[in-house]
Amino acid sequence: MKKTKHFLLVAICMAFVTICQAQHRRYAIKNGIGIQGGITQFDIITDNFKTKSNTGYIGGLTASVDIPHKWYNVSYNIQLSENNVDILGETPATARQEYIEYKMFTAQISFLLHAKLIGNNVTLDVGPMLQYNSDLELKEDSKEGFLVTNYDNLFTEDITEISNFNVNGAVGLSAGFGAFRLRAQYVYGFTNILGNLNDQDLNVGTNDDKFKGNQSLIAFTAIVTF
Repeated sequence: MKKTKHFLLVAICMAFVTICQAQHRRYAIKNGIGIQGGITQFDIITDNFKTKSNTGYIGGLTASVDIPHKWYNVSYNIQLSENNVDILGETPATARQEYIEYKMFTAQISFLLHAKLIGNNVTLDVGPMLQYNSDLELKEDSKEGFLVTNYDNLFTEDITEISNFNVNGAVGLSAGFGAFRLRAQYVYGFTNILGNLNDQDLNVGTNDDKFKGNQSLIAFTAIVTF
């Protein structure tokens, strides 16, 4: 009987120590779904064309994971946007130059890490992004037949079929309280968005430079999380 009592005492002590050592503090990890919308400033960084950035709009959904015991949070984002860019062209008859406006629709999926600079109120956002985009489209049909500046026989409608799948990197800052946040984000295209033009039989005259360009996008958005 005495041995049985000693055995039970040892077992209880061991169980107590094991529970104390194994028990972790519990943290309330919060998930949230949000909507976002705002404006963009889009450009293509290239030596082939003379471009000028133009404004557009953006909207989408975000799924966020708030991790209170870590120095970061994470989020998954889906964004849809219409972006505009101006490319310099000229009329064949008079050689009068003017910027020709193109539009491009994009769908982007990103995974962002949000480093906490001032708690959850101010974060540094960085992460990879996959993008599908449409071809470039002239906003005015009347601009067809214009020559692209720097080329003798390349017309504005010839450069629309760009690369449709691209990989980007995103970096930015978010600030806000509670369910409302403002975000400024810069997106740089790692892949050659003009690469598909090299596979087409375009009449480039004496200019035999390969087409190469990287997209540059600035987005200012407001986010409401539920």
